[in-house]
Amino acid sequence: MKKSVLFIAISMFASVGILAQTKTVDVKTSDITWLGKKVTGEHTGKISFKSAKLEMQDKKLVGGEFVVDMSSITCTDIENEDYNAKLVGHLKSDDFFGVESYPVSKLKLSKVKANDNGYDVHGDLTIKGKTHPVSFTVTNSGNTFEGKFMVDRTKYDVRYGSGKFFDNLGDKMIYDEFELAFKVVVMR
Repeated sequence: MKKSVLFIAISMFASVGILAQTKTVDVKTSDITWLGKKVTGEHTGKISFKSAKLEMQDKKLVGGEFVVDMSSITCTDIENEDYNAKLVGHLKSDDFFGVESYPVSKLKLSKVKANDNGYDVHGDLTIKGKTHPVSFTVTNSGNTFEGKFMVDRTKYDVRYGSGKFFDNLGDKMIYDEFELAFKVVVMR
C-alpha cells in the first residue's frame, strides 16, 4: 500500500511538470541592442550579457535571470572614432549609467505566461541599484528568444538631458525612454 501511494505521488509530481530546468544562455551569441533618441536624432549600440539563464518547464519558458556587463556598452552608428569614444565614455559616466559604481544591471523574470506567438513576460529591471517592474513580449524559435521593451531611464536616476528635470534644453533634450532589443540563445 505504501509503495502504491508513493508511486502515485511521484507520478503526479512528474506529470504536473513541477520541476523546472535551468538552461544556460550562450552569452557570446546572444546580444542586446540599445536605441536612444534625442530631439535632433538617435544613437544605437550594443551591450553584452555577463551571465544569463532561463528556467524551462515542459519545454516552456517560466523564468530567467540576466546580468548585463555595463562596461561593454558600445555605439554602432558613429563612424568617427573620437566622437564614438566620447559618447561611449559619457554613457559610462555618472551622467548616465555610472559604470564604475554600477558595473552590472540585472533583469529577473517574475511572471511568464504563454501567448499565441510566444510569451508575455513581467520582470524586475535593476539599473544603477534601482529596481522597477517591466513587461514585454518574447517570441521563440527553436533555442532563440527575442523581444524588445522600452525603459524610462529617469526611474533609474539617469537624468542627463531629460526634459522632466531640466528647463531650456532646446535641441539638446534627450528623450527619457530608450529601447532595449534582445536576442537570447540557449545553449544546447
